[in-house]
Parts: sequence; structure tokens; C-alpha cells
Amino acid sequence: MPQPHRPTRPARPPRPQRARRGGAPDRRREGARPRWGVRLAAGLAVAVLGSGAIGHAVMTGLDTGIERVDPFKDMKNRPQAGHGLNFLLVGTDGRDRITPEDKREYRLGGAPCHCTDTVMLVHLSADRERASVVSLPRDSYAELPEHRDESSGKQHGPHPVKLNAAYAEGGPQLTVRTVESMTRVKIDHYLEVDFASFMKTVDAMGGVEICTAKALRDQNTGLDLLPGSHRLSGGQALQYVRSRHVDGAADLGRMQRQQRFVAALIKQATGGGVLLNPVKFKEVSSTLLGSVRADRGFGSEQMLALGQALRDFTPASSEFASVPIGNPSYPVKGIGSTVKWDAPKAAKLFEALRLDRPLAPAAPGRQPEGRPQQQPAVPVDVPPQQIRVQVENGTRIDGLGGRVDAALRATGFDTTRAPGNGASRDVKRTVIAYDPRWDRSARTVSTALPGSELRAVAGQGRTVLVIAGADYRKVVPVRPEDPNQGQYGVVTGDQVICGK
Repeated sequence: MPQPHRPTRPARPPRPQRARRGGAPDRRREGARPRWGVRLAAGLAVAVLGSGAIGHAVMTGLDTGIERVDPFKDMKNRPQAGHGLNFLLVGTDGRDRITPEDKREYRLGGAPCHCTDTVMLVHLSADRERASVVSLPRDSYAELPEHRDESSGKQHGPHPVKLNAAYAEGGPQLTVRTVESMTRVKIDHYLEVDFASFMKTVDAMGGVEICTAKALRDQNTGLDLLPGSHRLSGGQALQYVRSRHVDGAADLGRMQRQQRFVAALIKQATGGGVLLNPVKFKEVSSTLLGSVRADRGFGSEQMLALGQALRDFTPASSEFASVPIGNPSYPVKGIGSTVKWDAPKAAKLFEALRLDRPLAPAAPGRQPEGRPQQQPAVPVDVPPQQIRVQVENGTRIDGLGGRVDAALRATGFDTTRAPGNGASRDVKRTVIAYDPRWDRSARTVSTALPGSELRAVAGQGRTVLVIAGADYRKVVPVRPEDPNQGQYGVVTGDQVICGK
């Protein structure tokens, strides 16, 4: 039974960061400067990060805090290098550096499995204009190559496992070997993040804004978000990316939320002033580099180059995909249920990465000169095509019902195309009358009609009634929260971040 509509409860704000010595600048004064001053400051910041000598001076000393691993040691028969740059981003369930208070608050108790909780293959295009992120399910069926067990020292022959077990048996090196064997994509850099480093980095960014079209609750992690927009602190963000029990999609749904989070993180970095502020960039970089494990070739030089490459990024510059699945519950004796990839489709996906090709379909052509830019669609829980809508004119404005019906139909709603006149012609605020059994559909309609009033009417049936009021201005475009596009089910960052 659908839950009744409840107002969005905002998440708690991120914990305040410790002030730097010497005090922080007075941001109210900065905001009062003329617009040309803001442009000049931004230009100078870009020049600082863009100039070799000054940029390197800003980043000096950050390499000393990096914990190094050697995931490429003695590796042979590796895939041929392609175009662009490939990162293997691994999230482990390490929680040794988390305080007892945070363990209780964010439900991080229990013994870690010393395995990978998240595996992402990140490809940065050769022209540095596109980032492709491919999620590899942690329960993927994998065949480990011959190796020596890190814990016992015992030599093992090739054998099947779940992908996340590669780290437990052979650490970063066996993880890289296994992923390269499965994808035939050569890994250039390895980054490993545990729970504590994840939380620190998000807090250093000032939190990350996440929006959801439906309530997200998981008793295992403590996640509790109502529909709407939330700025998550590091601990809250960890709950968001770890949750597997908010719906029936389990780990596949969690990967979609992780991708949404990465898109929001890119938006925060590129639009929140992090890359244009040398001091802030160093603060975030030092937090990240000081709390991750990385290969010997990744340090402050590469971090600076990465920051420079991402300066012109927008959310649309990033694209997200998951490996195509052939069997989500492939049984393996002694292991249990695994996720078996769709081999032909997966091969095409990784070939596109090797050839440095975009995964998402080509973007629509540019708007004709003089035509206003279309407003980005807002994600909703129920696709508008599944919602039947009857429109009534609640005012004395001629033709208002017809305009609202046409606008709702244009954004995808299944309108009756037969608007009528309401019982009252003095409706000030647009009303959405709905049967409580279809409250999720009503919330989708209310998203398209911001400022409208939701009114539950028992026994009304599945058709949602919209009574247009004098406050009506326009219909906001909406789209399903998890659109699938192209042969790989790819979404771009601008499709999964919070709309404005």
C-alpha cells in the first residue's frame, strides 16, 4: 500500500569544519563586490591553477601523506594501452579509523570482510572533455588468475569467486589483474578509499547535494531520506552509497545511487568553486591524498593535472553505466549466487572505453539562435506516461484548462485531452486531487506543478484531477528518476543531479 504524502524532512547539515589558522575570509564582503570583481577573481584563480610554477607551489608537500601500494608489480600480459586515462576506484569496508561515535551514529559496527565494497572503472577521455564511469557489481562472477594468498601465503590456482573476493585474497594487485582480465582495459592508476577517507573528503567539499523522488530508508545503514533535496555530510553520504535495502533492486539499485552521488560530487567540485580556488583545491586534495591508498605514479602532480582537466567540466561531461547483466543470480557451487555479465554486450562496452568513444548517445543539437534554452527535467518517482490526468479550469481565465492540459501532455502525462470547468471558478492555488492509493503519482504531478496543493480524496480512482488556479504559470518538465538510454543503459551527470 503506498504511503501517504508527507512533507520533506531536510537532512542534518554537514558538521562545521575546523577553522584554518589565521581565520576565514569574510564571505559577505566578497559577495558584495561588483560582478566584474567576481569574474576577475575567478580568472586569477584559473591562472594560478593553470600556471606550472605557482600551481605546483600550491600543491607542494601533499605527496608525503599518501599511503602507497604497488598494484602493478611484476604484472605480465597486460592489455594494450588505449587512448585516455583509466582509473580503478575501489571502495573497501575498512573502518579502523572511524570514531566510536561515528560507528554508532552511522551504523558501522560489525567486522569488516576486508574486501571491496565498491568497484568503479573511471575513464577520462584523451581530450579531457569526458569522464565515463562504469560500475562493476561486487558480486560479479570472476575467475581469479593463479596467485599467492596475501593472508596465508598459500599458492592458489585459477578459481571462480565473486569479484569483491579478489581483494581479500590478493589485495590491490590481484584486484587489478582480475579487472584487467575481465575487461581487457589497461588500468593506469589505482585509488583505494575506505569509509573514513570517504567521509573526510565529502566533509572537505562542504557536503554534497542529493535529491530523491521517493523516500529512502534502510534500517541496516540508518539511511532515512524523504522525497526532496538534501545536502549530505560525509557520514550521511556514506549511508546513502552503502544502502542496499531501500528497494528490491539491492546491489544494482545501490550502484545507481553511487553513480548519482559521483555526478553530484563532480557538480560540487566544478560548480562550487573548488577547482577555481587554489586554497580550497589544496584543502580538498590534501584531504583526499592524505586518506587514500594510491599507486606510486599518482600524486600531487597528477592531482593538479586532473584539476586543470576538470575545470571546464559540467555535469553533462560525465556519463555513467553499469556492466550489462546476463544473469543476476548465477549459482556457483561453494560460492552461492553471483552476477553473470552479458558477455557480448560487456565486450562492446569495454571496447568503447579502449577506443575512447562516448558511451551515451549523441546529445541533441544546439538550440536555434534566439530560442530560449529548455529547462532541465526534474527526476520523479513515477514516469509521467503512466499517470492519467484530468484538468479542470478553476478560474474565469478563458482557455486556462486547455493550456494546462496541453502543457502536461507535452511533458509526457497521459491527459484526457478534454479539460472542463471546475465547480468553483475562484481557485487561487492549483489543486491536485488524488486517491491515497496513487499518492506517488500525485507527487509526480505536483513536481510538474510547483506550488500546487495536494488534496487526498478517498475512492477517486487512479485518475489524478488537476484544478488549475490563478497561480498557474507553467509546467516544469519531469522525467523518470532512473532513465535508461542507449545500448549500455547510460545516463549523463546532468540527468541524475538535482535540477534547479
